[in-house]
Amino acid sequence: MEWQPDPNALRNKIAVVAGATRGAGRGIAAALGEAGATVYCTGRTNRAGSLRSDYDRAETIEDTAELVTSLGGEGIAVPVDHLDSGQVGALAARIRIDHGRIDVLVNDIWGGEVLKGGPAEWDTPIWDLDLDAGLRILRLAVDTHLVTSHHLLPLLVHKPGGLLVEVTDGTTDYNAASYRISVFYDLAKVSVNRLAFSQGHELAGHGGTAVAITPGFLRSEMMLEGFGVSEENWRDAVGNPAPPDFALSESPRFVGRAVAALAADPQRSRWNQQSVTSGRLAWVYGFTDVDGSRPDVWRYIEEVLDGGRDTALDEYR
Repeated sequence: MEWQPDPNALRNKIAVVAGATRGAGRGIAAALGEAGATVYCTGRTNRAGSLRSDYDRAETIEDTAELVTSLGGEGIAVPVDHLDSGQVGALAARIRIDHGRIDVLVNDIWGGEVLKGGPAEWDTPIWDLDLDAGLRILRLAVDTHLVTSHHLLPLLVHKPGGLLVEVTDGTTDYNAASYRISVFYDLAKVSVNRLAFSQGHELAGHGGTAVAITPGFLRSEMMLEGFGVSEENWRDAVGNPAPPDFALSESPRFVGRAVAALAADPQRSRWNQQSVTSGRLAWVYGFTDVDGSRPDVWRYIEEVLDGGRDTALDEYR
């Protein structure tokens, strides 16, 4: 029987997705909406133009909030620069007045995609990199998460059972053994995994859970645009201009459903301080991507690209 989201799995739950404008953040907010949650969608790019992201793209947090509502939840758009402690503090004050708690907090803030450059610029030694750009990557990827947790976790520990999700690229084990693009990118992604570990230690005494989740080959708006395709015809890019393993790519909704599954699991504490992939959680919880498949590019990387196993790509979708 085809898997379908439970529209009431997270009904009356309050979630905050920090960095919900596009990509994984939008997919996570949407999946929480599918499950009936009330979702605060935060980020910089908004229709009023009061804040703008480093990307200066068309997607807005209002678009995301409307998507959440259309899927059965309640989307609330709040413009926030998560590097600004005052703005994040004001968000916390608003939620405290309106709801008194947070059940799910997702730290998905990134914003360094342009700064990290394309493949031709990867593997550049630190002495040849732009220092200001590198430090900006760390500010966007790490400082934002710290500021957000500082202000919002008091609402998460208001009662036992809260879930904190740190979104990153690569699991703890994979990143520990693999150099990731540049010193700055590598440090950023390793740090976010560690944040889930350290915050999980602190949350455990309050009945909370922290998990680091990494999506696979994500078909974000920027990724699709870069390959000259849309979500409707993304397979046309496989092999040219995208690499062959783009066949194992996933929509942003897939990692979103991973977060929703964790949030709906009464035994979610078993994942505390762990680093997992969307593909692994799909096999544990049984959810699928929007096309009904379960892509698992990280298992493909581990078993085929790194492990030498001779297996077709189709076996990992």
